Amino acid sequence: MDFSFAINRILHNSIISMKLMNTSALKRFIPLILLIGFVSLSLMTSCVQTKKIIYMQGDTSKYLSSFVPKMKPQTINSGDLVSIMVVSLDAESNVTFNFMNLSNLSISNFSNSQGLGKSQPLGYLVDSAGFVNMPLIGKILLKDLTLSAASDSIGLRLKNYLKEPTVSVRILNHKFSVLGEVNRPAVYNMVEDRTTILEALSMAGDLTIFGRRENILLIRESLDGKREMVRVNLTKREFLDSDYYYIRPNDVLYVEPLKTKATATDQNYQLVPIFTGIVSALGILILNLRN
Repeated sequence: MDFSFAINRILHNSIISMKLMNTSALKRFIPLILLIGFVSLSLMTSCVQTKKIIYMQGDTSKYLSSFVPKMKPQTINSGDLVSIMVVSLDAESNVTFNFMNLSNLSISNFSNSQGLGKSQPLGYLVDSAGFVNMPLIGKILLKDLTLSAASDSIGLRLKNYLKEPTVSVRILNHKFSVLGEVNRPAVYNMVEDRTTILEALSMAGDLTIFGRRENILLIRESLDGKREMVRVNLTKREFLDSDYYYIRPNDVLYVEPLKTKATATDQNYQLVPIFTGIVSALGILILNLRN
């Protein structure tokens, strides 16, 4: 017999007995009703242990990282959507090259760092051979180039058409997903190369009180199709030195719920009839005392 069932039985028998008692006898039930109410309220307000929700536990003032996680710079691959921003002394030519960045694709909707939708620029699509097709200069190979190298390569070609061109290249469709016990689960644009797992979770509004901080699941897929699944413990400082401190494009972070959440939900459902019984008992008590 579980706790909630036992309490319900006590309340049920008490209500039946109270209906048959006189006023002086009813007063003896007041401490019992108050005790049941106090115990039930304590169960509903029970909270998760603080130790389970603190990040990077230990004396962080004395912590010195002995390992710098390697973070390879982003490279451009087939299927990437790139923004190519051109600035030169010729304003009219700038508009021609930047048209794909200034025009938005209304059917695409991505989440920004605030978890809100926003339109995405059309950008330049890198084809299967690794080329993009730009006005005037035609096709140019960008595959396997870093963003800096791609900017230099395009700028060199543009010198034949523009005066003192400056080029900035960014990848538009690199993203990551955050699921589970976070406040804003969504797919987020990966704005910077060096986005950490902490920054990714911050974009998702941090973990809820019921998120398992010691067992974050990270799913990572490489360009050759291999899928890797690892567990990250945010309550220990060691993850700061791991290869998974920085997230990569298309990473998926899944935060599992604590067992406490399921227990708390079950308790809330179990305690509803208990509070109903308490209210009924108090109602009978008040009516009889008035009479």
